[in-house]
Amino acid sequence: MLPDKISWYPGHMTKAMRAMQEDIKKVDLVIELLDARIPLSSENPDIDRLAANKFRMVLLNKADLADEEETRSWIRYFENKGITAFGLDSRNTRKLNEIRSRIPEICRKKLERDLSRGIMNRPIRAMVAGIPNVGKSTFINSFAGKAAAKTGNKPGVTRGNQWIRLSKDTELLDTPGVLWPKFDDPAVGLHLSYIGAISDDVIDRELLAYEFLKETRLLFPGRIADILDIKDDEDANVLIERIAMKRNLLKKGAEPDHVRASAAIIDDFRNGKYGRLTLERAEG
Repeated sequence: MLPDKISWYPGHMTKAMRAMQEDIKKVDLVIELLDARIPLSSENPDIDRLAANKFRMVLLNKADLADEEETRSWIRYFENKGITAFGLDSRNTRKLNEIRSRIPEICRKKLERDLSRGIMNRPIRAMVAGIPNVGKSTFINSFAGKAAAKTGNKPGVTRGNQWIRLSKDTELLDTPGVLWPKFDDPAVGLHLSYIGAISDDVIDRELLAYEFLKETRLLFPGRIADILDIKDDEDANVLIERIAMKRNLLKKGAEPDHVRASAAIIDDFRNGKYGRLTLERAEG
């Protein structure tokens, strides 16, 4: 499959988006999780439109795998658009407490409106949204301090919307990870595939690893070769072969196994083995 043909929009995503369109009427705040390594590609335009008239918060999740300075640039990018943003590692309790404390501030107008109408103690209702495999369920479980949402490292684990009581003041609506039907920019499909937001069954791993090495070599010259202690090369296919040899991923006859090496390259990126990489730069 060619990179510009990457797409993945199974039937349950259509159903999930319809449910979100109904549930958005019940919520005050939309918390969208993005992947800090690819903030632009992981921002779902359908969710952006859905949340247009709601209070907003963006969480740049997996910030521990992204470049710190680039994450700060992305936070400024979203705040310049009037959206409160945080870099997030869901294991960081201090950051979760900071996020929790900001929710009433973001929804201050809603609370004032309720008070003016004599409505007391109505909790803030927040929808947690994002693409598949961005870490929504892990975030919710850490945020709520309990295993409230199912987690997994494959896209599509959460299939139905579920309400979670965070406190007497806040309720969260967990929603399934959803993509949008068509990517206008071919790079978006690649970036989503790198992080596992698109099913690994959709695109050839060798092609994905080839494109990943080409891109990262331009953005971070020599980084992967240095970390793996191999000789760098402009040809990504040569790099895949060298990685196979270095990691002893061989076929019969001691030939390098490009398929296994390609899978290892992508898995290593997802697990942060190549250091903190941000593949997209904030505009302005």
